[in-house]
Amino acid sequence: MKDNPIKNIVFDLGNVIIDIDVPRAAHSFAKLSGRNPEDVVEMFGTAGLFGQFETGQLDAAGFRNYVRELLQNPDWEDAVVDTAWNSLLLDIPPARIEMIQKLGENYRLFLLSNTSSIHIEAVNTILEKATGVPRLDDLFEKLFLSYEMGVMKPDPAIYEQVLREAGLEAGETLFLDDNENNIIAARALGIQTFHVQPPLTMLDFLQDYVA
Repeated sequence: MKDNPIKNIVFDLGNVIIDIDVPRAAHSFAKLSGRNPEDVVEMFGTAGLFGQFETGQLDAAGFRNYVRELLQNPDWEDAVVDTAWNSLLLDIPPARIEMIQKLGENYRLFLLSNTSSIHIEAVNTILEKATGVPRLDDLFEKLFLSYEMGVMKPDPAIYEQVLREAGLEAGETLFLDDNENNIIAARALGIQTFHVQPPLTMLDFLQDYVA
């Protein structure tokens, strides 16, 4: 892109790289437990389950045990909980990965995601099956993951940590996310942004950035 000031690109994960359908997880847990999806959403929300897991307050074992406790199914095996939790993860279109690989020739690339250890493991499996790339680490200079950082988007602290640790200038950094609140928070710090919204994908916006 002519006169492009961008030197760094930070990608969200869900609905930017991998397609997701968040309600599917609640429906999966509802089906397993014989409850209504709305009741599961309310129960998990009241307990702050996902927020605790995605900020590292709960590890994978703690998350699974809390799910068993909340849904009163103490005998569920780990794989049962993981499969229901991962059901919200859909497909990774190979064209998106090819775009990221091309961009890596001219830009510093990073991932910033509100996520959990169970999801990252599953995403890596989906990624390798879809594209042959074994891990997200192979695509980015560094992964900034909320469960490791102890903070979630849209808290300004998470963006400040990314800028600080990677040595990035906000005005030279482009951030792509599907959540408007996350975009607003990044923009307030001077980061350039693109709000990924259907029918547009990251591919539509980033074509001009490929040399």
